[in-house]
Amino acid sequence: MTKTRARKQYQCSECGARAPKWTGQCADCNAWNTLVEIAPDQVAPGDMRFQSHLATRAEVCKLDEVGLEQEPRMPTGSKELDRALGGGLVGGSVVLLGGDPGIGKSTLLLQALASLSEDDKLATLYVTGEESIEQVSLRGRRLGLPATGLYVLAENLLEHIIEAASARAPRVLVVDSIQTVFSETLHSAPGSVAQVRECAARLVRYAKQTRTMVFLVGHVTKEGALAGPRVLEHMVDTVLYFEGDSNSRYRMIRAVKNRYGAVNELGVFAMTDKGLRAVSNPSALFLSNHGEAAPGTAILVTREGSRPLLVEVQALVDQCHGSQPRRVTVGLEQNRLSMLLAVLHRHAGVATYDQDVFVNVAGGVRINETAADLAVLAAVLSSLHNQSPADNLVVFGEVGLTGEIRPVQEGLERLKEAQKHGFNQAIIPAANAPKKMPEKFNITPVRKLSQAIAALRS
Repeated sequence: MTKTRARKQYQCSECGARAPKWTGQCADCNAWNTLVEIAPDQVAPGDMRFQSHLATRAEVCKLDEVGLEQEPRMPTGSKELDRALGGGLVGGSVVLLGGDPGIGKSTLLLQALASLSEDDKLATLYVTGEESIEQVSLRGRRLGLPATGLYVLAENLLEHIIEAASARAPRVLVVDSIQTVFSETLHSAPGSVAQVRECAARLVRYAKQTRTMVFLVGHVTKEGALAGPRVLEHMVDTVLYFEGDSNSRYRMIRAVKNRYGAVNELGVFAMTDKGLRAVSNPSALFLSNHGEAAPGTAILVTREGSRPLLVEVQALVDQCHGSQPRRVTVGLEQNRLSMLLAVLHRHAGVATYDQDVFVNVAGGVRINETAADLAVLAAVLSSLHNQSPADNLVVFGEVGLTGEIRPVQEGLERLKEAQKHGFNQAIIPAANAPKKMPEKFNITPVRKLSQAIAALRS
């Protein structure tokens, strides 16, 4: 049988129609700029290999007859990374790690692989498409990592990577990065939509078939999203984002997708001359510079995944000198601040339409939950009236549009975290008030915004 040369094929991302060449408009659905290159069919329908592939197709079975084997999670050697992963690595899982350049993605994974492969206790393979083997070795020596048992491969071609992984049979495989890997079956350049999608799909297939734990490093765009097609995040099991300012020594890993654990889990690290060091008590870290209470501050007990976290919310209210007052937030949603200020005016009679309002979450933490509403308003009122809040006071609660204070999840755990760090006063939603008040802890439950403002003034 003669081997024919594979031709290019293109597929419409809107309707799925195929075309032998690229055109600006799809001939079937008339959509513009939707044709992307796909891998050509490698096996003809009449080939015997195609028939044998059909013979091994999956079988239909009843769900209650499926045997479940509970596999223990594999720790990576970093407790904070294990927390973000949901407790450790799972066999056959694919983890996508994204972040800004130079934030520490390669350093973290190299540290994890060095810990897993120390003294040949676990077969690992680190594939780099951006650096040479000498550069990886220099980084490992600078970080003081154990080099025994850690195998490194500098390769960009996907077929060679899978071939080397099949020969080495590692339990943990790292590909740094997915945007630099390309396949011979496609003619587009590395990093294109077609290449990223095809390479990721074949690596996911390899992980599921061999039960290999695969890490994929992904580049991000200037907007902070992962570069490449959106389907990349759908194909993998876990998506982790590196957060933090490159000028700061602290880094955070947030799980935005996890099929084996809870989302929004947060791991905190500190960058040192020996690599990333796990921070076991981030609340003490974010409150380390918090001295005496100052006007425009409020302590919030937020929740990141399964972990309660104490952070400081700062607000600055100043006279507006332009025609339009400014609403600026760092670490919070800006539209949420505008809504809270409108509620403050309508239900408490406090007007800020002629004031510039700036709100910041200290430490570079990003707050996504509505439990920060009451703390934001407390900081705004403190700055507006130039009055310091009470010492050792924490505030949390959601503020509704009708001025009610709504409960939040895990209120008791938040109070325990605050008490552990020496706080003895709290203003919380009435629905979150515990049945048995903790000793030496003054809790003020509130139902309306007016009650919360009265409690803050007292």
